[in-house]
Amino acid sequence: MGVSDVIDVRHGSACHLRRKGDDRNESWGKIGAGLVRIFLDARDDLLEVLTGVATLQSAEDELSRSLRALSGAGWEIQRNSPGALHKVASFLPSNNLLYSYVLFGVIPSLYADRLCMRPSARVTDTALALDAVVGPALRGLGCGLDLTPVSQREFMTTCLTADAVVFTGQPRNADAVAAKLGTDTLMLALGSGPNPIVVGPEAKLGRACRDIVEARVYNSGQDCLCPDIVFVHESVTKDVVERLEDLLTRVAIGERHAPGVQVAPLVYQDAVAGAAEFIDRHRENVVSGGAVDSDGFVQPTLVSLPWNPDFHPPELFSPIVTVMEYSSPSDIETWMASPCESERGMYVSVYGEPALDRERVATSVVTRECTTFDIEDGNRPFGGYGASASSVRHRGTRTARPVLLSAEVHR
Repeated sequence: MGVSDVIDVRHGSACHLRRKGDDRNESWGKIGAGLVRIFLDARDDLLEVLTGVATLQSAEDELSRSLRALSGAGWEIQRNSPGALHKVASFLPSNNLLYSYVLFGVIPSLYADRLCMRPSARVTDTALALDAVVGPALRGLGCGLDLTPVSQREFMTTCLTADAVVFTGQPRNADAVAAKLGTDTLMLALGSGPNPIVVGPEAKLGRACRDIVEARVYNSGQDCLCPDIVFVHESVTKDVVERLEDLLTRVAIGERHAPGVQVAPLVYQDAVAGAAEFIDRHRENVVSGGAVDSDGFVQPTLVSLPWNPDFHPPELFSPIVTVMEYSSPSDIETWMASPCESERGMYVSVYGEPALDRERVATSVVTRECTTFDIEDGNRPFGGYGASASSVRHRGTRTARPVLLSAEVHR
């Protein structure tokens, strides 16, 4: 029995489970396996498309994460029991194209009649190429996926008749979209945060430093989960800086499509300009690296700053590791509880700092002895408790919390 044998197409488009005498768990398993097979069969073509905007290494990781999410889709839907929706409208981000296509398109199409997606204007051609690879097979199964390259203003027409809207992008743009929606429309907003890493006095420095570099240079630093600031306890600062400097000199540099390359030319010119401006502003604190060329290449760079409670790092889509020395965990707690950081609290990764060993620090979710990349799971709620990081709006109420569409529909 193939996946199409356990899918009932209703209203001409939606993928819904139909029992055909077999167990419900088995049916969901077959649906997940069928979806995974579509993506596996298209592996080479998908990677070729993705390396237009991502390193091959990160594209392979993104494909693996997408397959894992598709495999867990049945579990997610059974666990959350979302009611059937008529239409969902999703604003896709400019990075993690395949993963976002799966999370905000393919999986919701299993319980929505129609899934309308708008690609970011930055990567429209790449998004359309991706959809051309797997879209026909998905639609052949009855998934009502519609990828439409229109302006945000034009896409609002679709949003106005949607049961749910998923927005990924700048908080101010999310506010503008929310202001135009009816109060009955469920809206999920996913932004970003600085995702600090804390290296405390009891940290295993070798592991912590390797994790820092791997997380910071993921797709050349072009990911919202990359850490924009690393807090290092004064007792281990010298050792950590030396280790990071050594590791950054070993980062593989080259073209995006080359195997093993970690840092390639950046995709967006504003990211290049932002990196150059940040490096110039902190030139006296640059430990290593610091070069930016006209082709968009930003050299893996290490910046070491003294403690400054008023420093709030910009989101740098580039391979810049910024270290700041701290003396007491209370310094970090106060910093994270500040209005700016409370607003954008997402995750904080804690290594060897017992005072911060708890579920949350201010509005940020704590990951212990690992980075956000290690714990991120496409079938579970994503984000923190900062309003700019992740929030849900419904019936005039906005609540900041980790979000997952199927879980919010169930609520």
